[in-house]
Amino acid sequence: MSRLIVISNRVSRPSKSGNQGGLAVALSQALRESRGIWVGWSGEVTDNFTGHIGFAEDEGVKTATIDLEEQDVDEYYNGYANKTLWPLFHFRIDLAEYARDFEGGYNRVNKRFADTAAPLIEPEDVIWVHDYHMIPLGQMLRDKGLNNRIGFFLHIPWPPTRLLVSLPHHSKLVSTLFAYDVVGFHTEEWLESFRHYVEREMGGTVDGDFVTVGDRTIQAVACPIGINAKEFAEAAESEQAQDMLTLVRASLQDRSMIVGVDRLDYSKGLEERFNGYARFLKDHPEHHRKLLLTQIAPPSRGEVESYQQIRATLDSLAGRINGEYSDVDWTPIRYVNQGYPRDKLAGIYRAAKIGLVTPLRDGMNLVAKEYVAAQDPEDPGVLILSRFAGAAMQLKDALLINPYSPEEMSDAILRALAMPLDERKRRWRAMMDSVEGQDISWWRQCFTGRLMAVDRDTARVEPETTAG
Repeated sequence: MSRLIVISNRVSRPSKSGNQGGLAVALSQALRESRGIWVGWSGEVTDNFTGHIGFAEDEGVKTATIDLEEQDVDEYYNGYANKTLWPLFHFRIDLAEYARDFEGGYNRVNKRFADTAAPLIEPEDVIWVHDYHMIPLGQMLRDKGLNNRIGFFLHIPWPPTRLLVSLPHHSKLVSTLFAYDVVGFHTEEWLESFRHYVEREMGGTVDGDFVTVGDRTIQAVACPIGINAKEFAEAAESEQAQDMLTLVRASLQDRSMIVGVDRLDYSKGLEERFNGYARFLKDHPEHHRKLLLTQIAPPSRGEVESYQQIRATLDSLAGRINGEYSDVDWTPIRYVNQGYPRDKLAGIYRAAKIGLVTPLRDGMNLVAKEYVAAQDPEDPGVLILSRFAGAAMQLKDALLINPYSPEEMSDAILRALAMPLDERKRRWRAMMDSVEGQDISWWRQCFTGRLMAVDRDTARVEPETTAG
């Protein structure tokens, strides 16, 4: 049996507390089944990079990690990954920073990952590389002579060609994707953007799932990621979730709650969400004191200036809205800068009559699926979802909105509050069927099934249907 070698920026070791994210749970399960190894950064900084590999095994999952130098973190992680690629791939070209040091650090660290992983890989192993931190890694592994099946999955959007060409050396970066056998995206939209770039900028051809540039052909596919729906629904029934549900409901004093749960990031549309909610309060004073928004937003990437700015903006905006509309016994926004374990979060989701998920651009957005999975089937809440989230392609029975329009968001909140039980149940059931049918295990099998089926002797040869 082939082992699975997972390579990603960070390694998530299994936790007895059960607080791993859905992606980590799915990958851990696959690694156990295949006796595989998870390779990545430890999260620790060292004065001098030595190449030392820290091996560990937790809950049957083997991990191999390296420490990076402070310069590596500044240039590769905070720099090229999160100041250049992240904003560009989320259509925020105005925030993207281009620096030679960033690009140099990105390539240097990817080579360090290649140097670390290569000696651990056996000829029959299947390699699965994850996300924008690692785009050139496959080519670096090929340069070391590896002929293994290698797949890559992008967990963020792929930008339109007109934006991607603003990236210095963009064709060089994209060409490294052709070292992989299978490249995956969350949605058909991101896949189509990739195909368009290949055709327009690289002179490539597309034949179904096969994309060819020169003499190199790969499979490019859309596999929308899911959550462990059964486990999350069970978490909503747990003692911890029920305790949190009781606590939140007691604090609401018969008011309805809207909930938002997002990492503190400009792509999540938090400023637009607050403005949309403020518009609702302005347009519908009859709902004052009857409703509140609980926004959970754990800080992230605090070293990056744009993230410092979004936090300052939200602090100011929440204060202004609360100052304008609060009363002595009612505050319209609860703004919380901390995260919660899965079980408690499931209880918060269930307490909310409305889930408000408004990213300006998102590869998928699993919060939308978690909110659906946590609902009481007999009295489900209503999901209001940005049409620019990848999840909108699957959760069509949510109230889909343009997050840039405060009026549209306000109208959706009003509609959700007034929605009758039978309609809420019908919409929830349709969404839950999707969440359960295309869960995290389905996603993993969707991608790895393609990768496992690759014939290594012919996979990198142009198919007859596109020859000539």
